[in-house]
Amino acid sequence: MTQKPVPNLLGDPNAARIVAGDTEAVFLPSYGMIGVSLKKDGIEALRRVDNLIVAAAANRTVGIPFLFPFANRLADFRYEVAGRGVTLPPQSLVLRYDENGLPMHGIMWPHLSWEVTDIADSMLSARLNWSHPQGLAVFPYPCLLSMSASIEPGSLTIETSLFATSDIDVPLSFGFHPYFGFDGDRADWHIRLPQMRHLTLDARQIPTGASVPFPGLDGLLGTRSFDDGFALLDPSATLSIGYGGHQISVDLLEGYTHTQVYAPHDQDFIAFEPMTAPANALISGDGLRLVSPGDTFGAKFRIRID
Repeated sequence: MTQKPVPNLLGDPNAARIVAGDTEAVFLPSYGMIGVSLKKDGIEALRRVDNLIVAAAANRTVGIPFLFPFANRLADFRYEVAGRGVTLPPQSLVLRYDENGLPMHGIMWPHLSWEVTDIADSMLSARLNWSHPQGLAVFPYPCLLSMSASIEPGSLTIETSLFATSDIDVPLSFGFHPYFGFDGDRADWHIRLPQMRHLTLDARQIPTGASVPFPGLDGLLGTRSFDDGFALLDPSATLSIGYGGHQISVDLLEGYTHTQVYAPHDQDFIAFEPMTAPANALISGDGLRLVSPGDTFGAKFRIRID
């Protein structure tokens, strides 16, 4: 087992850097297995990673966060799936809430400690046993989560699996929220999105259940602002952003059915978010899949830097 030294970010003794050729990534297993750096030729591709201490204290998403047990917003504080009901607190130190006070992104990364199971120069694996009372109070579906991050020159692949460990179905609504950017005017960034279904959202950014065809996009980001949900038309899809001869792409390879594109007009970042269900699926049931007891679900996406 080999591993290059890593700065003790946030005091995580398990902080790990994985490297292949001119490409490297840093993850913090003790802090939600969050990715806090992805560099090619020494150039950082991730955004919102400048002050991790402040971000952790504020439960703010940064870098490549894993969102569990739900990605994006819920329309209320109560949901019921597979015969079990949950009422989430309107205030909590471990949850995040949006501008309307709605729960968002589940238990945040500073409060989830993963156990490293394997590590090498170009690969890191960890697991999280979802059986602790704090987690079950938010999501009462025991399961074992496993995540591996593997790097090759110019790309990072993240694979996630969920094994249902008890006698109850486990609903799938997790996702990721990677932030990307370039050192240049966002108006000149070139965005490419595939054909998808554009989810209709209400005033709270909650899907209404309706959707319309989205023809795709290939053009400058300009002054566009995104906080939009989409349903994929194919089992795999690629979303990308480019600038100055450089391109960052997210390939949704397996298990993801939806994505959110987030790019506020006044911020120099964009997020392409792999999601296993649309926002609010735990309440609406739309697009919600269940993992049967004893079964395993797997999902995979890749970030390419060209």
